[in-house]
Amino acid sequence: MNDLRQLRHFIALAEHGHFARAAEAIHLSQPALSRSIQALEASLDCNLVDRHSRGISLTTHGQLVLEHAQRLLAGSRALKNAVSQLGNLQTGELRLGAGPYPAARLVPRALGRMAQRYPRVRINLQIGNWQELRSSLLDDAVELFVADSRELLADPLLCIEPLQRHSGVLFCRPNHPLLQQPALRMHDLLDYPLAGTQLPQTVEQNLRALSNREQPLSIQCDNFMVLKALVADSDVLSMAPWDVVAEDIHAGRLAQLPLEAGALTEQSAYALISRAGHSLSPAAQVMREEILAEDQLFGRQLEDASGS
Repeated sequence: MNDLRQLRHFIALAEHGHFARAAEAIHLSQPALSRSIQALEASLDCNLVDRHSRGISLTTHGQLVLEHAQRLLAGSRALKNAVSQLGNLQTGELRLGAGPYPAARLVPRALGRMAQRYPRVRINLQIGNWQELRSSLLDDAVELFVADSRELLADPLLCIEPLQRHSGVLFCRPNHPLLQQPALRMHDLLDYPLAGTQLPQTVEQNLRALSNREQPLSIQCDNFMVLKALVADSDVLSMAPWDVVAEDIHAGRLAQLPLEAGALTEQSAYALISRAGHSLSPAAQVMREEILAEDQLFGRQLEDASGS
């Protein structure tokens, strides 16, 4: 069977689409790269690429081999990381995922503490919606992620550890015209665009019913920093869990819309998500502990604030 080196060469060729560019990227001569691809094709007894004047394109076999090669290399990398981390956390790599809202507060704070404790562990953070992160987890591109779990609860391939829930709030820029009204109803908001991240199905259905809009969101963006900047500089409205906007609202950078009681009942559904039946590497286990600690700390801060 072919070795991992040939698979790395093939992945590079697929990514660059050209023998010369791929060879340069992996610091190999073009003839050597060509021989490696030919050897891989011979071992698999199929053509992986069609060669033409502008470069290459993958055959059907090539597409299939690429998917398996990426998973094999990710598994090899995970194995090396786990072994290197077994005795201590002075080396290794953690590949972590986060949804847009956890990436705005919870994950950065936990990451900061982990980086301070173990500065030599390399950390790669992928931010995306739950669908993208699930695919990355099952392809071994990430080992653990934090995201909305509503669409994933029935998935037997996943281990889901729920975190604290936070009330959803609608927010706007300070001095927004709607702030002049004391108790807003959802139909009062319809003259203004609503921006947000990809919505779980249940949340989308609820907003569709409340707003009487077939498409509740006028603007969809999975980068929450972009959404905050958009809201701060325009009359666009947005919705988020309280924990990610609390500091901005308290500091006066954003404002919470004064909705009438019961107008918005949505809550966050963050969870720590990993592969069912797979143990976490030492680095991922430390990251899990830091996320749980930060989640509990914020919960206590909310309790203290409500009691004061």
